[in-house]
Amino acid sequence: MPKKVIAINGSGRKNQNTAQLLKEALKGAADAGAETKLVNLYELHFHGCYSCFACKRLNSPTFGKCIHSDDLKALLKEIHEEADALIMGAPIYFSHLSADMLAFQERLFFQYYDYSPEGTLCPREIKTAGIYTMNATREQVEQFGVAAAWQAARTFCERFLGPYEEMISYDTLQFGDYSKFASGIFDENHKKAVHEKEFPNDLKKAYELGKRLAE
Repeated sequence: MPKKVIAINGSGRKNQNTAQLLKEALKGAADAGAETKLVNLYELHFHGCYSCFACKRLNSPTFGKCIHSDDLKALLKEIHEEADALIMGAPIYFSHLSADMLAFQERLFFQYYDYSPEGTLCPREIKTAGIYTMNATREQVEQFGVAAAWQAARTFCERFLGPYEEMISYDTLQFGDYSKFASGIFDENHKKAVHEKEFPNDLKKAYELGKRLAE
């Protein structure tokens, strides 16, 4: 039976940097024989964790499962029952993951937290990966501590789900024509040069990541 790899796009843009990298990762997984699926979070209607604790109620059918009936319910169930690997992709906004990705991760992670030092309520190991995009450079990421945005995701993926790896796409191209937007701190020529040189390499890294997850 082929493995199933699910990618979650935490960007509102369905065809730009984050989405392109996720699609390439899924292509790598498919080429390795996996069944693949891409989910665009911004097409779903859902909230973050309600802190209702139904997933913590002992001797209950809801134990270890989020109970809320919104657009995330079926996705969480599919991940819980079918996913062999999960790739979460998000742009970095104001030094954090996008709001929809954070809300998704709240619902995903909290259902598996049993308030013990090391335990998890996840029924089996699920390989995980994070793909993150940002217009910041590597130097700016170090200067402003942006890496904390995805360090938490790494910690919780490894704790509750399974082995984790990540790839980062830096200094990304946001617009086709910077003159049409308020973008005074950016050099359009530099942005396009970096995109032309580095983004193809990032796509290759994403492809290889997806392939590894499916093997």
